[in-house]
Amino acid sequence: MPTLPREQPEPSAPEPSLPEPHTARRMAESFGVDAQRYDHARPGYPDALVSRIVAGDPGTDVRDRQGARHVRDVLDVGCGTGIAARQFQAAGCTVLGVDPDPRMADAARARGLRVEVAAFEAWQPDGRTFDAVVAAQSWHWVDPVAGTAKAAQLLRPGGRLAVFGHVYEPPAEVAEPFAAAYRRAVPDSPFNNQAARRPLDLYHAMYAKFADRIRETGQFDEPEQWRFDWERYYSRDQWLDLLPTTGGLTQLSPGQLAEVLDAVGSAIDTLGGGFTLNSTTLAVTAMRAAAP
Repeated sequence: MPTLPREQPEPSAPEPSLPEPHTARRMAESFGVDAQRYDHARPGYPDALVSRIVAGDPGTDVRDRQGARHVRDVLDVGCGTGIAARQFQAAGCTVLGVDPDPRMADAARARGLRVEVAAFEAWQPDGRTFDAVVAAQSWHWVDPVAGTAKAAQLLRPGGRLAVFGHVYEPPAEVAEPFAAAYRRAVPDSPFNNQAARRPLDLYHAMYAKFADRIRETGQFDEPEQWRFDWERYYSRDQWLDLLPTTGGLTQLSPGQLAEVLDAVGSAIDTLGGGFTLNSTTLAVTAMRAAAP
């Protein structure tokens, strides 16, 4: 996935001309413009990540009289079309999603998920609590202070907060033509001074900041940072299907989008019609401290 315009925010100090990601509501709530494309084009999350979250959930070790595992409640913040939520369901969890975009919520409901429409900070839990609160590729759209404090309030003692997302490293032969085409299509974009590719350590820094916000609540055990490396081959058509679902491109006009996709498609053609995308999934997770 491209890193310009940034779907995952720059983890270093924000530039004066750019808003904090969670205040950019127009972009944050633009992904439902083509919810069906989003659902089939976006990759899922490593099974090892989901298993590790579920294994650490306090409800997963409870067994009924027949010896079957009893998995308890998970809240998926910014659930989108339910890509991560379905993985947690498959692992035996009961999942409730919250998303600000009714188009995304409708797509998730069509796949059998329970979803309530609201920004997480304004969502009313009505006394409900959870064994895990997860946020897949969405936590940067949440107010970092209010969101973390609310997660703590929603978790049962010993419950887990898990924030995770992908870091993509397309080859320079793809990333640079994308950045150049975006600058031509949207010359006044504030994102045009961003590098076409950014190193993984910047994203590590962003997740370290998430961990700092968790610590500052004083309501969690020491956060852990996890990393999962993986790769996937993308054909030209698969990559061009994915690009329109990314932040910034969801807001382009048809003509602007076509200009960007044509340039990227030509670049992929020069690579033989596809490329291997090196990816990393980063996570920050912490257990809700037991009541004193």
